[in-house]
Amino acid sequence: MSIFENLSGKLALVTGAAGPTGLAIARVLAGHGMRVILADLDGDRLERLSSENSAQLIPMVMDVRLPDLVEQALGKVQEQHGAVNVLVNNAGILSNAKAAETTPDEWRRVMAANIDGPFYLSRLCLPAMKAARWGRIINMCSLAMKTGGLTAGTAYTTSKGALGALTFSLARESASDGVTVNGIAPAYINTPMVTQQLSQAEQARILASIPVQRFCEPEEVAHLVAYLATPMAGFITGEIIDINGGLHLD
Repeated sequence: MSIFENLSGKLALVTGAAGPTGLAIARVLAGHGMRVILADLDGDRLERLSSENSAQLIPMVMDVRLPDLVEQALGKVQEQHGAVNVLVNNAGILSNAKAAETTPDEWRRVMAANIDGPFYLSRLCLPAMKAARWGRIINMCSLAMKTGGLTAGTAYTTSKGALGALTFSLARESASDGVTVNGIAPAYINTPMVTQQLSQAEQARILASIPVQRFCEPEEVAHLVAYLATPMAGFITGEIIDINGGLHLD
């Protein structure tokens, strides 16, 4: 019996699903028989991705930054598809600006996407998870929260540190109700966030410092998410799991 068989038929919600990592996560979860809500701001891309992939991928336009819109979207999900069993808070935006260059607007924009959204969704999904005595929340943190941001800016690094603290708080609150809450801290996933926002010289310098000598692939993150969603990961909660090719060891 596969450890993933228990996931079949369950409902997952993946935010930032129009991006490479979010889509990889959705595909892997759907491959294990889950129904997956693809949540993102880009409705046209969501429709295209869901039609090109599995019938188990369900597009849902959602702006995680606005609590009223999150509540409306999640209400629609629950009405049409049932309670969310696995929440993957993957949506986020990068800022490489350091403190002096970070405007108040930039600070608020990053915080709204990277920490406010995961909080809004978690607080709305938790009651049904607790009532069912089973649930998974998986937060996409970052190596930046552990290093102070090697290349990432102040707002991004701080938002991911806050997401780690939210992970700990929700895990402590929910463990006795059968709900696990964990974070994943990737470093330099091979996506446009790296390839388009870092110069060739920066990429070369980073690659030279990664012991495995390559960037992480989105599918590697996706398979870790899938494992954390299984019953076999039920004794893992309140953890921030590194996936960084040996760049940072703790």
